[in-house]
Amino acid sequence: MAQPLHPAHSQQDNSPTGRMPSVLLWAGAGLGALLVVAALALWFHYGTQLFFEMIRTGFAACF
Repeated sequence: MAQPLHPAHSQQDNSPTGRMPSVLLWAGAGLGALLVVAALALWFHYGTQLFFEMIRTGFAACF
């Protein structure tokens, strides 16, 4: 039978696995931000027409 937890005995998860979802969330957000910055850099470097042409050619090569 389960014993009730006493309020004085708080259980705090300080293990690395407890922080893993937060680390993965920040890593994903950082990667997404990096992709957006890279896309903007290509846009400003090559111009709008060539940027969209590169994207269209990339999609065409995949499908």
